[in-house]
Formats: sequence, C-alpha cells, structure tokens
Amino acid sequence: MRVFRTDRFPLPLPPGHRFPAEKYRLLYEAVAELPGISFVEAPRAGNDELACAHTADYLYKLDSGTLSRAEERAIGLPWSPALVERSRRSTGATIAACRAALEDGSAASLAGGTHHAYAERGSGFCVFNDSAVALRLLQRERLIQRALVIDLDVHQGNGTAAMLANDPALYTFSMHGAGNFPFQKEISDHDVELPDGCSDEAYLDRLAHELPSLFSASWPDLVIYLAGADAYAGDRLGRLSLSQAGLAARDAMVLDSCNRYGVPVAVTMGGGYAVPISDTVAIHAATIAAALAHAR
Repeated sequence: MRVFRTDRFPLPLPPGHRFPAEKYRLLYEAVAELPGISFVEAPRAGNDELACAHTADYLYKLDSGTLSRAEERAIGLPWSPALVERSRRSTGATIAACRAALEDGSAASLAGGTHHAYAERGSGFCVFNDSAVALRLLQRERLIQRALVIDLDVHQGNGTAAMLANDPALYTFSMHGAGNFPFQKEISDHDVELPDGCSDEAYLDRLAHELPSLFSASWPDLVIYLAGADAYAGDRLGRLSLSQAGLAARDAMVLDSCNRYGVPVAVTMGGGYAVPISDTVAIHAATIAAALAHAR
C-alpha cells in the first residue's frame, strides 16, 4: 500500500506552540516498522491545483506573506514560506493518496485532514482544505464523478462542508463533538453531534447505524476517510472518551464498509493532541496498519 509522507517538510513553529508538530516525524518512524508499506514523498500542490477549491486572492496572500493579523490568528500558526510549503505538501499528499487509492483500492497520507480551511481563509491549524482540493481536482480530471467524505475527527469538518455544499456529487459526513470547536457549525450533507464524554459503545453503535445510509445516499467512486485521533479519551482537545481499542474498532468499521461496497478509500490523519504524544502516534499508526490489512 502506498503511503505518502510529509515528515521531511516539518511545520515551522516557535518553542512551546501547542500544536504537536513532531507527531508527523514520530508517525513516520512508527509506520516504517510495518511490512508492506511503500513510502512516497508527498508531492507539492501547485496553485493550479489549489485553485480548484481556494480563491486566487487567498493564494496570493499566502504566497506573498500578506495575510492580515486576524487571518493569521484564525489559522493559529505563524505565517512563513516554510508553513506554506509544508501545507502544499500536505495537500499534495492527499491528492496523491486519492489517485493511488483509485488505482490500488486504498492508500494513505501521514498528514492531511485539514478540514477547517475555507475557500478564502484558513482556520484551526488548517491552511488549505486538502479534501476539497483533491475532490475538485479529480472531478476536473474526470477521474471521479461522485465521492464521500467520512470525517471522524472530533471537530466538525466545517470548511469541507461549506466548500462542497453546492455540489450534490460530493457528499460530506461529519460525526463530531457537539460542544467542541468550531462553535459555529456549518451544515454537512449529514452531521452527527455527540455529547461530551461519549464512550466506545455509544460511538460505535451510532457509527454502525450511520454507515450504510452514507453509501446508499452518495454512491461514491471514492471515499476520503479522516481518521482523527482526537476522539481519544486522553486527547487535550477532544472531550470524548474513546479508548484506543474503540478507535481501532471505528477504523475497522469504516474500512470494512468501503470493502463491502467496493469503494476505494484514501485515509488522512486529521487531528491528535494527546499527552503523551506517543498515544496519538499509536492511534494514527494503528489506522495505517488497519488500512494495510484491509488492502490485502
């Protein structure tokens, strides 16, 4: 299975910043121990690709370093050329994973899931919306007609919902914490809001109930699965109470559904902010291992 790595393009953050940028390097090291992985360096998404989903004005501000202070604060990461390059590579990894999934049945990016970015602005640690860019590009190239985004990050995929809202061929599903960021939600094609403290049993029962209807509503040519690690009980920003075993069962449920319906799946990592960071890395690595097992 092809896995697209981004660790050679680290996020340039000041000391003490709350985003755990080192998780990408640690995740690569953990996944490198899995047999059957073919690593590929993330390609760089150019402006022609990014313009499938982002405005020309926003791309210009990023390239020229002319974001306003308010725009930079909304992203939550300090602007730099290295940040833009890293974000281009993360988006390029998702594009490449989607292409590889269409060829092989499954693929993964060790980054991505930047679902808070909007067409004209970034938000919540997200500079570009990798899912929206990838799906619009694949539509333009006529590689897909329809797609399904299964977003199981603990935070709603608000940017993705807004960017794809007017395209009935691109179906967005987000199952997330009701009381968590973003506090002003968008409307996905289907949203499920969960209470604080939601446990494995309640979460998995609800997901099992929802998955069949998602495939029957969307009839996708491709699934993008955002496998956020932040629904974990030990996550600093999560507010749900899933165990690592529960998250593994979640991954298996999604991947089993993709196999059952014969739909290629591209997996992206989404968020993860546990202390210790080794818990987040273990959750993400288990997702890749599950995708690899389902690919065989």
